[in-house]
Amino acid sequence: MTPEPLSALLRAALAAAERGWAVFPLRPSDKRPALHGETACPGTGPCTDGHRKWEERATTDPDRIRRAWADTPFNVGIATGPSGLVVIDLDMPKTKNRNRNKGNSSTDTPSGVTTFKALCERTGNPVPATYRTRTASGGQHLYFTAPPDARLTNSAGRLGKLIDTRAWGGYVVAGGSTTAAGPYTVTDPTPPAPLPEWLHACLTVRQMSRVLRVASPPSGASHYATAALRAELANVAGAGEGVRNWTLLRAARALGRFVASGALTRSEVEEPLKQAGMAAGLRESECAPVITSALNWSIAHNPSGTAS
Repeated sequence: MTPEPLSALLRAALAAAERGWAVFPLRPSDKRPALHGETACPGTGPCTDGHRKWEERATTDPDRIRRAWADTPFNVGIATGPSGLVVIDLDMPKTKNRNRNKGNSSTDTPSGVTTFKALCERTGNPVPATYRTRTASGGQHLYFTAPPDARLTNSAGRLGKLIDTRAWGGYVVAGGSTTAAGPYTVTDPTPPAPLPEWLHACLTVRQMSRVLRVASPPSGASHYATAALRAELANVAGAGEGVRNWTLLRAARALGRFVASGALTRSEVEEPLKQAGMAAGLRESECAPVITSALNWSIAHNPSGTAS
C-alpha cells in the first residue's frame, strides 16, 4: 500500500528538524503557540513534574513531529535558543495600505531591511549572506548560528528601528508556514552563517556590567537559577522602546517561579530586575509596580515550586 504523501507543513517541520532546529506547533494560520499556557496546564503528560513551556517542549524527534502534525495543519515554530540560532527579524512599518506582494508601505518610516542595510554600511560590513526567509508582512528573517560561548536572549530595537532579534526565550515562524497575513517563504536556503562578531558586539548590552554586579552571584543559588536570572536581566536591559514594560513583566513572572521554589530569594530578583529595567530606559517608579505585581502573580500560581 502506497503511504500517504506528507503535508507541506509536516515536511517543513521535518526539514527544520533535519537541520537540528527544535520545532513546536503553532496554531493553524497563526503565529501563536498551539501548546497550552501555564494557567491552563493540566499537570499531566510532559507537564507531570511542572509546566513545560514551548521552548522546553520543542523537539527534533521526527516521530514526535509526525504525531504532532498528523491530523492538524499546525504552522511551524522554531525555538531559536534550543536550536542554537540567533535570528535577526527585519520588520515592515505598520500601515493600513501595505502592498504585501511588493513589501512596500505608504509610510515614510524605513523598513527594518533598509535600516539594517544602513547599519551594515555604517559599520563597514557587508549584508551577511545566510539562511533567509521572507515573512508574511514582507520583512525578512536572517538566521545565524549562535556564538558557542554566549547565551543571547531576545532584543527589540537594539540594532535599530523595526529590527528585533530572537534567541533564548524566542521563536520564529518557519518557512512553509502561512498566516492570515500571508506565507513565510525560504528565499535563501544557504546554511546559517555564524553570527558576525560585529553584530554580536552590537547586541551586547552596554549597561549590563552594572546590572550583573547586582545579581552576581546570588548566595546559595544553583547554577541553573543564576543562569536564568542573568539571561532574563539581559533580556530586560536590552529591550527597546515599546516592549520594555512587557519584557520586564515577562521576566518577573519567569523568575517568580524560582522564588516560589526557593531557588532564589525575592530580594535577589527584585533589585536586579529594577536595575535592568532602568538600564533599558524605564524610570524606577515604572519598574517597581510591574515587578511587584508580576512576582506576586507568579508566586501565587507556582505555590509548590515548578522551576526546578
